[in-house]
Amino acid sequence: MSKVLILEDEESIRSFIVINLKRNGFEVVEAADGYEAIEKLTTIPDIDIALLDVMVPGIDGFEVCRRIRETNERIGIIFLTAKVQEQDKVYALSVGADDHVSKPFSPTELIARIQSLLRRVNVHRESSTKVSFHSGPFSLDLITKQFKKNAISIELTPTEFSLIQFFLEKETTPLSRDVLLDHVWGREYMGDPKIVDVNIRRLRQKIEENPSEPEFLQTVWGHGYKWKGTVQ
Repeated sequence: MSKVLILEDEESIRSFIVINLKRNGFEVVEAADGYEAIEKLTTIPDIDIALLDVMVPGIDGFEVCRRIRETNERIGIIFLTAKVQEQDKVYALSVGADDHVSKPFSPTELIARIQSLLRRVNVHRESSTKVSFHSGPFSLDLITKQFKKNAISIELTPTEFSLIQFFLEKETTPLSRDVLLDHVWGREYMGDPKIVDVNIRRLRQKIEENPSEPEFLQTVWGHGYKWKGTVQ
């Protein structure tokens, strides 16, 4: 049973979400403020997904996300927010979120987003026949879930890991935003397609010497992105 933390200070909204999560087989951990969420995440280490509201007492959802990512790149993070400005969506992703759902949302949409993210958190792609990849200074191990550059581990979120794996599987092949969305987020994804570009920028910050002039994760103008390098 997958375990989901919900950070939401409005009890009526939190109860509504909790009921629907439990109906769909999830175990739920509740938090009403940012500090309580951090405490629960610290004391309950096997949480798979964190659903974070932004405007909560204590520390806000953005700060909770930042603190999570300081020590844990494995957990999936989805923001639940009434903020609909484009810059807020981009900022949520830039601090380490995997997805965002704008209020009001339907239970069906929320469950679909959680299930899509869980696939990236828990499941290796069955289509891959390899268990490891090597390309230049990089190595990716699907058994240990480790990604390294020059033998030094680089922590990736579940979404970033899925993206890197797909790029290495499709070495040198240009991949459009739609292809990346379908493969990594799933065909049922209903969010902003720019989520691809934000995750690419985050990856470049982690793997490139000069992210503004990427050597490995390159832009193919008018088409998408590709991995440049010989994969073994």
